[in-house]
Amino acid sequence: MGRQEVVSYQPLIREIPEQERPRERLKKYGAASLSNAELLAIILRTGAASESVLNLSAKLLAKFRGLDGLSRAGFGELCSERGLGEAKAAQLKAALELGRRLLSTQPGEKVIIKSPEDVANLLQAEMGMLEQEELRLVLLNTKNQVLHISPVYKGSINTSLIRVSELFREALRENCPAMIVVHNHPSGDPTPSPEDIKITEQIVKAGRLLDIEVLDHIIIGRQRYVSLKERGLGFE
Repeated sequence: MGRQEVVSYQPLIREIPEQERPRERLKKYGAASLSNAELLAIILRTGAASESVLNLSAKLLAKFRGLDGLSRAGFGELCSERGLGEAKAAQLKAALELGRRLLSTQPGEKVIIKSPEDVANLLQAEMGMLEQEELRLVLLNTKNQVLHISPVYKGSINTSLIRVSELFREALRENCPAMIVVHNHPSGDPTPSPEDIKITEQIVKAGRLLDIEVLDHIIIGRQRYVSLKERGLGFE
């Protein structure tokens, strides 16, 4: 699970079959079916002349570490990003501010995780663009609502470096009954390695001892992801 070559290309909108384009999928399936990068792409509409707007959106999410980081970025900071400029930066800041205001009117609303796809929609666009491996925990309550997404490790992730007990520290502090482990493969290929399966087994066993259910371990790749739980890898 060491550092691997980064693949950054994502297709131009015109290269995607019409029925699979973000705007068409939003109309057919609803906004909730789109990833964060796809939603941003609809807002930004076009990237730089030589760059896919999907690629631009994913890069922004990766650089600013998600929507929260984007919302906190200054206007000038966004304007300096290649492919944005004042008009697009203004559109982006306005959309994020509307989202913040909506959330403030519904303080009890939380994202509910019903499937591995829900986790991918939350994290794939950002983590799929990372140049190094990162491991994050999605902490959940009894209703599978997301309480917090906690970064744990950055760099080469393997059983010799990870102390499994550390993974549960925040879950115990927050009294969370369940969590999902997520990490990325910078190569873009989310195929689980033997090391991935071994560490999953260790985490699941530790969770049982601590009475914290490990619902899944999801590996994020470039536009793809793998659920080890669905494949029966590391879960008895």
